[in-house]
Amino acid sequence: MIRMKRSVTISALAAASLALLAAPAVQAQSADMTFFVTSNGPGKGADLGGLEGADAQCQKLAQTAGAGAKTWRAYLSTQAADGKPVVNARDRIGKGPWQNAKGAVIAKDVAELHGPANNLTKQTALSEKGEGVNGMGDQPNRHDVLTGSQPDGTAFAGPDDRTCKNWTSSTQGTAMVGHFDRKGLRDDEPSKSWNSSHPSRGPDGGCSQADLKSTGGDGLLYCFAAN
Repeated sequence: MIRMKRSVTISALAAASLALLAAPAVQAQSADMTFFVTSNGPGKGADLGGLEGADAQCQKLAQTAGAGAKTWRAYLSTQAADGKPVVNARDRIGKGPWQNAKGAVIAKDVAELHGPANNLTKQTALSEKGEGVNGMGDQPNRHDVLTGSQPDGTAFAGPDDRTCKNWTSSTQGTAMVGHFDRKGLRDDEPSKSWNSSHPSRGPDGGCSQADLKSTGGDGLLYCFAAN
């Protein structure tokens, strides 16, 4: 009995030692991270508190992952409203390159990110924790990511709302979303688009948390280190 207890104790100590050795390596990897998909949203649907609130969500999650020293921006566009000009998502995320928490490069620059050669897939679109995010075929599906953007990363012109009132509405409006897993209900370009697949919709008006979940989302964001 004594020998068995000693064996269990030694095994436990060995496991703890391995965990301690692995922890610095994980933290160091996260510190080099310059891109992630948020593991969760603020919880108010597409009401993110505007661009400032969305950026703060990216910064907060990056901080918890050990990458808070960088300036993080949410990949979101806004539309012209109340005398304010459009903001293009592509113009607010820095120059690149961007890599996930495990070191895989997503894109070397803005042009590659918005071209056919980018490396944004379900396997590389990891959360700030370095974990995979549920996509199409998983339960629940969370592959819709808020962007408010056209395929080239620019804002939408015209009167149609594609940003849930510039990320301040959790009721009326619509938000353009992308599919981080590059999969949809059809075999077409929008379904495979990481940043411009379809507008949100739902019984609450299109911008609530329940509405976003109803089409396979959860109010998630793309976050990029801008410096």
